[in-house]
Amino acid sequence: MEQLDETGRHVAAGDRGELLDRLIGLIEAVRPGHPVRVAVDGPPAAGKTMLADELAAILRARGRAVIRACVDYFMFPREVRYRRGKSSPEACYQDSFDYPALRRVLLEPLGPGGDRHYRNAVYDWDNDAPLSGPAVLAPADAVLLLDGVFLQRPELAGQWDLSILVMSAAERLMERARVRDLARLATVTEVERRFRIRYLPAQEMYFAEAGPAENADVVVYNDDVQRPHWAVRVP
Repeated sequence: MEQLDETGRHVAAGDRGELLDRLIGLIEAVRPGHPVRVAVDGPPAAGKTMLADELAAILRARGRAVIRACVDYFMFPREVRYRRGKSSPEACYQDSFDYPALRRVLLEPLGPGGDRHYRNAVYDWDNDAPLSGPAVLAPADAVLLLDGVFLQRPELAGQWDLSILVMSAAERLMERARVRDLARLATVTEVERRFRIRYLPAQEMYFAEAGPAENADVVVYNDDVQRPHWAVRVP
């Protein structure tokens, strides 16, 4: 049974399949007259990419065209991202992403009055190099599922037709990061240090400035991936 939380959202819990059914229903109910732009927002290691991939698979199985994208492919080069130092939370929050490019080549073309010719990447994260290529024409009823951090920043205001925030407790994020980021950062100690000094403080800045937990259409509490609970803003 759903109840109301302090923000007026309908709160429910269930298994993973129930969450996915609820989210698919919300996506399919959005009919903006252009491709549906869905933000799958949240801290590192919260489970954003997994959720976006699951939703994409279901929508495609139903015959819906899906555009998958990740904000990591709209990063600034390393020299910009790390100009304040690799441990700086301010750098993480302020210098990581090229929001004008994200709007220009992906979000605005798919939005009201856009021509639907989009690109879903401008940066090769692995090789620290720009990406170029022709724009692709999206079907009018396509769904964009873009996952990443900081997706409700002021620079992206008005760009989402549905916003989903995925959250987990800090220690659960750290637990997942120890596995996910070990190969990239070499030691568990470095994974933990990077999270505590850079990533988590950057999230605190984001929550203080943008209020994503208050403003998202859906908040998914993902501590238990198989038994999540969620809160949905119903018009």
